[in-house]
Amino acid sequence: MNDTGYIPRTLETTLLRALEQFPAVMLTGPRQAGKTTLLRHALASTHRYVSLDAPDTREAAVTDPRGFLAAFPAPVILDEVQNAPALLSYVKERIDADRGARGQWVLSGSQNLLLAAGVTESLAGRVALLRLLPLSLRELARDPDRPLPWEQPLRPPAAETDPSALPPDFWPTFVRGLFPQLAAEPGLDANLWHDSYLGTYLERDVRGMTQVGDLLQFQLFVRALAARSGQLLSLSGLARELGIAVNTAKRWLSILEASYQVFTLRPYHANLNKRLVKTPKVYFTDTGTLCHLVGLRDAEHAAAGPMAGAVLETAVIGELLKAALHRGEIARLHFWRTATGVEVDVLAQTWESGAERLIPLEVKTTATAAARMAGGIRGLRADLGAMVAPGYVVYLGDRRLPLGDEVTALPLGEL
Repeated sequence: MNDTGYIPRTLETTLLRALEQFPAVMLTGPRQAGKTTLLRHALASTHRYVSLDAPDTREAAVTDPRGFLAAFPAPVILDEVQNAPALLSYVKERIDADRGARGQWVLSGSQNLLLAAGVTESLAGRVALLRLLPLSLRELARDPDRPLPWEQPLRPPAAETDPSALPPDFWPTFVRGLFPQLAAEPGLDANLWHDSYLGTYLERDVRGMTQVGDLLQFQLFVRALAARSGQLLSLSGLARELGIAVNTAKRWLSILEASYQVFTLRPYHANLNKRLVKTPKVYFTDTGTLCHLVGLRDAEHAAAGPMAGAVLETAVIGELLKAALHRGEIARLHFWRTATGVEVDVLAQTWESGAERLIPLEVKTTATAAARMAGGIRGLRADLGAMVAPGYVVYLGDRRLPLGDEVTALPLGEL
């Protein structure tokens, strides 16, 4: 994507702030999330750009790292740095020689396992770690710094709107996905793009990160995981179904997490005299990847099919995940489920005046809000009391409506 089609990213402000405070910044994220485009746009006037993807450049960095760094002095962007991980020790050497310098080194790559190991060993305390995921809905709407609803001043529910007006249809976006190239080039065939993306991911990232003996079996694992998106995940059951060892399933899930393909949503635990579900759920970080893996090719089938709830939950959780990571923060997201069936889809964990607060969100595929949709949030508040903040039912309507008991029906577009 050329700069004329650049979509502003929330992380740009975070990146510039980090460069003022740290000698180095490490930017990771899934392939095609827009890392290179962001860096070349934000730092075009201050940093030279070098990609270690080209074989001759990579060989120069590996065979003569000191000579390579002399040829490309700071301030510099070293992209795809996982191709020459030994280079990080020599970057550390340069940083230690001038500890007062800030923002001289920007390191980027797609393979988090290798990069994290190199950073831990070489650049601990010297580098800010940032993560870029595909576009958020706010970024797609060219409003990257818009705060989340609970970060805005309280305002009354929206007035009645024209009854003939329809709420925005997000389903084509969900099916297509939120990778920047697909957003910037609407003429691209999304199905072919995702086929190519998954093939590249399997051949380059997976093979490069760890030894996966059978790529076909790994691909079957990924598809089976997609079919279980938003459900309680039993790795032992999944392993048994695929005929693989449980430890293999755990390792493959770790690979997907480390390469930012999936996000594990873990249950929130409280010291209560009741049984709470301890099994996690897994969501893909991009709705387009999920839809492609489960065979959803058009918006109508996605909206009406059995995966509709999982796709919408993926979109909402992805929005919250991106909101945190693109600000350089930890995503403190959980879900709530008791053994008796009281459940809330997402809990966003925050702190106010040093006290923990939980912002509950339920996700509904309907365009019509009703008070009964807030039943899980009411049950959560009965269990946890004052630590539960006012909650939201995120739905596909177009108006913010009160549902009682400090619960608001929130149009997805406002999230």
